Amino acid sequence: MKTTTSPKQKGSSRGRKMQPRVTPPTDRELAIFDEQETDLLLRAMHEPVEYFDHPAFRSRNIEKTLFGQDPQSFAQDNHEFVATPAYIPDADPDSIARVRVTTPTRDQEQVLFQRYNFARREVFRIIKAHTNKRLSRQVMRDLVKWLKIANASRAHIVQANMPLVLAMAKRSRITGVDFADLISEGNMALLRSVEKFDCSRGFKFSTYGCRAILKAFSRVAQRAMRYRSRFPTEFDPALEKSDFLERQRELVEEDHLDGLRDVLAGNYADLTDVERRVIQARFALQALDPEDARPLTLAQVGEIVGVTKERVRQIQNKALEKLRHALEDNIAAA
Repeated sequence: MKTTTSPKQKGSSRGRKMQPRVTPPTDRELAIFDEQETDLLLRAMHEPVEYFDHPAFRSRNIEKTLFGQDPQSFAQDNHEFVATPAYIPDADPDSIARVRVTTPTRDQEQVLFQRYNFARREVFRIIKAHTNKRLSRQVMRDLVKWLKIANASRAHIVQANMPLVLAMAKRSRITGVDFADLISEGNMALLRSVEKFDCSRGFKFSTYGCRAILKAFSRVAQRAMRYRSRFPTEFDPALEKSDFLERQRELVEEDHLDGLRDVLAGNYADLTDVERRVIQARFALQALDPEDARPLTLAQVGEIVGVTKERVRQIQNKALEKLRHALEDNIAAA
C-alpha cells in the first residue's frame, strides 16, 4: 500500500495519508452495529485516511495520558474547551461586536490536537494492517471506537475555534457578499484547517486557521465579483417567469377557433340550422371581438331556439360529433 507524506505540510514529514484497500464486510458482519457506526466504518474503508505524527506518541503511556483510563468516554458529546458564545448572530455582522473571542491556550490546543491525531493514527494503523484483508468483528469494534474518538476530538477543536470565523468575518469588510455565505465559507475553511494542522511544529492553531479563513473569504469574494460581472442586475423574480407556454397555448386555441369558424361558415360538417345556432351561441363564435364573447348557458340557448335545455345538450353533442369528424378530415387532407 502506498503511503504518502502530506504535500501541504512543507518542511514537515509527519503527515501520513493513504487510500484504504480493505475487503468490505458483509451485511451480516455489519448487523452488530447501528446505522451511525456502519456509516463510519464504510467511510473509513473507502475514503483516504490521514494523520499527523507527534513525538509524544512514542511515549509508552501516551494513550492513558491523553484519554485516561477509558478512551471511549471521549467519544461522547461532552466538549471540554467550550469557547463559543451563547449567542451566534444570524446574518447580522454588526452584532458580531458582542461576540467574545476566547480560543484555547497553546497547551490546551496541544492536548486537543494530540488526541485528534492519535485517534486518526490508530485508524490508520488498523486500516494499514488489514490491507486486502477482511476485518474481524473485534477489529471493526476497535475501528469504530477510534473513529468516534477522532470525530469527538475534532468537534472539540471546531467548537472551541468557531469564534474565529465570526471575528474574521467582522474584520474582513468584504462588500457584495451575503453574510451567511461568508460565515458558511469560513466554517468550511475551519474544518479543513483542523484536518491539515500539524501541532508538532509549535505554531498556534489560530495563526494557521485565520490565514485559511481569510483565503476562503477572498475566494467567495472573487466568485461574487465574477457573478456580478456576468449578471450585473439585481435578481428580479419577474424576469424568471416566461409567458411563452401561455402565448403558445393561446395561438393554438386561436388556430382551432379559426378552423372551427371556417367549417361552420362552409358548413363542411353538414349541420342543420338549429345545430349551427346552438354551437355559435354556446361557444360565442359569432362575436367579432373575443373579449366580448360570452357563451350562453343551455337554458339561455333553449329559450332562443324554443326547446328545453336537455334537448339543447343533445343537439350540441350531436353537432360536436359532426364537427370533430369534419376537422379530422381536414387535418388528414392537409
